[in-house]
Amino acid sequence: MRIISGKYKGRRISPPKNLPVRPTTDMGKESLFNILNNHFDFSGLKVLDLFAGTGNISYEFASRGSASITSVDADFGCIKFIKQTAAEFDFDIAAIKSDVFKFLEKHTASYDLIFADPPYGLDQARFEKIVKTVFAQNLLDQDGMMIIEHSKHTAMEHIDHFSFQKNYGGSVFSFFEFETKD
Repeated sequence: MRIISGKYKGRRISPPKNLPVRPTTDMGKESLFNILNNHFDFSGLKVLDLFAGTGNISYEFASRGSASITSVDADFGCIKFIKQTAAEFDFDIAAIKSDVFKFLEKHTASYDLIFADPPYGLDQARFEKIVKTVFAQNLLDQDGMMIIEHSKHTAMEHIDHFSFQKNYGGSVFSFFEFETKD
């Protein structure tokens, strides 16, 4: 796993082998950030990384200058690794050990960008609940964007606020936004 751009471009990160994760591939991550480059100036961006795993996506935002990143995962080992890596690189990442669904229901801050990479085996209703809870709790800023990474077997196009999706191999990124007013 490597950081693909920003201050720490090219730096390799080696998470412990025993973490229960499926990190976003470098190809998928590069494609995702190419899309985001057209929508956001990363400096000052407030980011929420759900099902953060190794922190792969959080580090990419931090390397590109995002101001405040919150990484949420239920696994203690993942949170420990994110905290260690954030300290090593001096990244502004708050790593929180929590069930993502409980976190979303109780959390009150809002974000410019929310990224979620739940386990691909999560059932359809749980994927939908992530999106519905984010919008119901007003966790996404009006001009913000939410991205969910999922397998091609999970349908997201029918959910309110769906904007577009991009496929990369076996992974799909679905993008959600508030309706734009022209």
